[in-house]
Amino acid sequence: MSKRTNCECCMNYDYDEEYECYVCLMNLDEDEMGKFLTDTFDACPYFQFGDEYRIVRKQM
Repeated sequence: MSKRTNCECCMNYDYDEEYECYVCLMNLDEDEMGKFLTDTFDACPYFQFGDEYRIVRKQM
């Protein structure tokens, strides 16, 4: 069973103002891009949990 990743929680998922939508910042190959576009990208090797408070906790 593969682990399902949620792009919305990933640090590599960001809003692109030029395209006016969210995009993956990683350079995906053709197969990966197809899975990304169809929302079937399970166990993404580029997934990094986007915890914006991690730096603040280290400074405390």
